[in-house]
Amino acid sequence: MGVPTADKPAFGRPTPRDVSSGFVTGLFSIPEGMAYASIGGFAAPLGLWSGVVPTIVGSVFARTVLMVTTLTSAIALSSQSVLAAAGLDPGDLGGLATLTVLVGVVMLVMGLLKLGSVMSFVSTAVMTGFTTGIALQIVAGVIKDATGYAPTPHNTLGKVWDAVVHVGGWDPATVVVALATVAVWAAFRFVRRLKSYATLIALLVVSVVCAVVRPDVELVQDIAAIPRSLPPFSLPDLSAVPALAAGAIAIALVGLAQAAGIGAAVRNPDGSRPDASKDFAAQGLANIAGGFFSALPTGGSLSRTGVGTSAGAQTRWSGIFAGVWLALLVLAVGPVAGQIPMAVIGGLLLVIGGELIAGRAGDIVLVLRTSPLSATAMIVTFAATTQLPLQDAIFIGAALSILLYAFAESRRGRLVQLTPDGDGGWLIDDAPQQIPSDRTTVLHYVGGGFFAEINRLEDEWPDARGSHDAAVVLSLRGSAGIPSATFLRAFERACLRLREHDVHLVLCGVPPILHRLLERSGTLDVLGHDSVVLETPRLMESVTTAYEIAERARGRKPGVQP
Repeated sequence: MGVPTADKPAFGRPTPRDVSSGFVTGLFSIPEGMAYASIGGFAAPLGLWSGVVPTIVGSVFARTVLMVTTLTSAIALSSQSVLAAAGLDPGDLGGLATLTVLVGVVMLVMGLLKLGSVMSFVSTAVMTGFTTGIALQIVAGVIKDATGYAPTPHNTLGKVWDAVVHVGGWDPATVVVALATVAVWAAFRFVRRLKSYATLIALLVVSVVCAVVRPDVELVQDIAAIPRSLPPFSLPDLSAVPALAAGAIAIALVGLAQAAGIGAAVRNPDGSRPDASKDFAAQGLANIAGGFFSALPTGGSLSRTGVGTSAGAQTRWSGIFAGVWLALLVLAVGPVAGQIPMAVIGGLLLVIGGELIAGRAGDIVLVLRTSPLSATAMIVTFAATTQLPLQDAIFIGAALSILLYAFAESRRGRLVQLTPDGDGGWLIDDAPQQIPSDRTTVLHYVGGGFFAEINRLEDEWPDARGSHDAAVVLSLRGSAGIPSATFLRAFERACLRLREHDVHLVLCGVPPILHRLLERSGTLDVLGHDSVVLETPRLMESVTTAYEIAERARGRKPGVQP
């Protein structure tokens, strides 16, 4: 067994909980996969095949080890739209194989190009709003299964509100079965030894009781008959590539956006960090392989991942077993699985969605307490996730994150004064409003060289008017690596204003890359080559050197050495 690190998860050995959680996930994949395929206008068995090969391959390679790669409702609907726009029949297996493989190629390329790094621009506030919105989508998506009432709105919040105001339209038998499922699940969650198996127990117990009592509720087999066969082999139709290429990119974005939410919501049990780019590549490989075995496009499924984690998944083997169990269940007892009431599935998915929302409660509270801007970003992203296509929502969230970063960065830059204490140390204080006469003032810049900082920094820059026999040392160590052009011009203006009043400026703590940039831009000619001191491995050494240069520049011998 491999040793897990912070960067690389171990493959791990299968545990009994992985076997059981994989069984629960595989069992869930029968009704949920068929339902998702059906709402997309595809043959229901295609939803089953989408949970076999893609799920196994995705679980083998994913860095978010508990993520289950399979068909989701958003991907099914997006695929339907793409095929319709291309004028292709959703029953054309060659066209479907082409679409799935193309989606996989896009995901794989994005992963290999390390484009998962774009997720580093998505803040906790935005990701909290995104994952909470997806969790609510899960709840809204099973309202019909759990209540017997089909909401008419298309957006998530509209579905929830429509169901609430039409309580009278709920089917009593369906509601009772769904509530009984939740009650059995909750009861076994309080039994410590059976806590991890509560989902499986609730599924089996309530399904068996319903098989005996026979309430008038919808069954899995009412969606479509479950075939007893393995996924059939299918070849892509290369002639369909031009018509499907652009749509494949859109579907890939939907799948990757959902997977990004999983990486934030579901932590790796071994403590290793997820890697969005490697998750992208893993889903790409899953789709490329699945395309040859009659799978629809797939991506990270938060609901199926939630089922697995709720059932006790501990390693990536849970997802591998989920695909294997699904194939075995279909072969062995496909028609029997058709007897599972959809209300049982609905009740358990309500639990899963609720758990996912509850799991983000701490982050929600943290964001709300952090700042009004972060809270606004979270709320806007949540609203976008529940009202707009997922690929649009994640891009809106990324844009909000970048804006929040830019705003925070523009307020981070500031100047502080360093004063020698006579014992070889330095005291930190606010920068003076007026440059003192008869001494060298040491200033330290804290910031990132962001152009939006400049106006405020120039307003805070000490006034040199009236100063005499003065010099200024400006330390940049640990601050500006590659500043903006605006920032470089600000250096020039500061230097020229100081020279007007015979105040010499010395830069210190300058990294080599910045020194080369100052030279190429001509700023070094304005500052003076002897007035720039490179950073050194020894802390504050460049400040000491610059201080001595500044003292000499104002016509005096060095005084007390700092």
